[in-house]
Amino acid sequence: MSYLKVCSLSELAEDTPRRVEVGGIAVSVVRTEGEVFAINDICSHANVSLSEGEVEDCRIECWLHGSSFDLRTGKPSGLPATKPVPVYPVKIEGDDVLVSVTQES
Repeated sequence: MSYLKVCSLSELAEDTPRRVEVGGIAVSVVRTEGEVFAINDICSHANVSLSEGEVEDCRIECWLHGSSFDLRTGKPSGLPATKPVPVYPVKIEGDDVLVSVTQES
């Protein structure tokens, strides 16, 4: 996997999503519950930015219709969304947050 630096750990406020671009893909990076997660920033139901939503209990909620997605798996935990969104591996190196949106074959 190829990892790219997306931000510094010190730039991530707890439970506050941050939208970044990784290889042309919109990703929401979230620091919560002592971990950092990266999830595709586009809601699978309504094509809106998840980084504008709220984070609680390791879930990110879409601000438009209220669907929540597990930050670990991308699976929706309530309607109207029924399809998961991709999640991406994260590495922390010092203060750097690195995300991979590609997989080596």
